Amino acid sequence: MNLVLSIASHAFDAALALVYPQPCAICGGSVESRHDGVACARCWNEAPLFRGDETLCWKCGALSLANVSDDKRKTIRCSRCDDDAFTAARACGLYEGALRASILELKRQPHVARRVAQLMFDVQQREPLNRADVIISVPLHHDRERERGFNQASVLARELARLVGLPFDEHSVVRRVHTERHRAGMDAKARRQSVANAFTVRHPKSIAGKRVLLIDDVFTTGATVSACATTMKDAGVTEVFVLTVARA
Repeated sequence: MNLVLSIASHAFDAALALVYPQPCAICGGSVESRHDGVACARCWNEAPLFRGDETLCWKCGALSLANVSDDKRKTIRCSRCDDDAFTAARACGLYEGALRASILELKRQPHVARRVAQLMFDVQQREPLNRADVIISVPLHHDRERERGFNQASVLARELARLVGLPFDEHSVVRRVHTERHRAGMDAKARRQSVANAFTVRHPKSIAGKRVLLIDDVFTTGATVSACATTMKDAGVTEVFVLTVARA
């Protein structure tokens, strides 16, 4: 039955591409599968994705040049994330190419391409993110969410929760401060100051003692997810793991 469905799906994609051709947001070529979202298969193949065998800072997920054996990977630290409140952060890849195009599209349309959802699922299944028992998205301030119409982090979190089978808590943590948008020129210190005390937990009993998987679209300096993690840990959360589609 799965084989029949797969063949039918490919046939439908081919017919859809023929009747309603969609140009790739990166190269302008044809997107032949609706599951790929706004990028074509070739651009996805060229995307700088993390496959799980890279050497990363075990805490923040930054790429490391260290050449170590598998049993030493947990010891790698970049030192820049020492003060961050989260336990560990991971991303599907770098904020370039197909991932960047997918995130920009998600800010316009509340739809997660199946390719992106599968990448997030694959990363969540790896250690240590697979220890989480509840999913929470980085909240938008209600003014910002009303302006956009949705919270893209919540769209991602809801889809991942469906795939993983974990509960999605979208009510316990809120953003109480309408912070200014992070500008490209802001350094790490400025970003941290802009989100300090921006979050609050309104249902602490719902998350106390839990291991949270915190979802956002892009990891830049880690300031936002660290501030959110601090608030949740103050409310009794034991560990906060972070998963983003990409990291800058």
